[in-house]
Amino acid sequence: MRTRTILVVDDSAVMRKLIAAALADGDYQVLLAADGEAAMQQARVAAVDLVLTDWNMPAMGGHQLIRELRQMENHAETPILVLTTEASDAEKADARAAGASGWLRKPIEPATLLEVVASLLDTE
Repeated sequence: MRTRTILVVDDSAVMRKLIAAALADGDYQVLLAADGEAAMQQARVAAVDLVLTDWNMPAMGGHQLIRELRQMENHAETPILVLTTEASDAEKADARAAGASGWLRKPIEPATLLEVVASLLDTE
């Protein structure tokens, strides 16, 4: 079975490291981006199986990133998880409307993160 690649997008270097470490424990290959613009650059050239993005980021936030990824042929069906401290129903609805596959609250236990990621990737 091939290694799945996950693009982690978060403006916090600490969060990127923590998420990357958790995903590496699940034997995933991890690509990192500090904002939506950097994520889009990687999404254009790398084969990505899942995107895990923060919601509020400078340059390009999660909302715009999700919308732009969904317009790309190779990411129209890619699972996209929002991982954020935000909790408002309006923002969750906005994320769903943009094309997000799910919404997780920070902080998250590594085991829970791996479980959710695996469930999204196993449906392919």
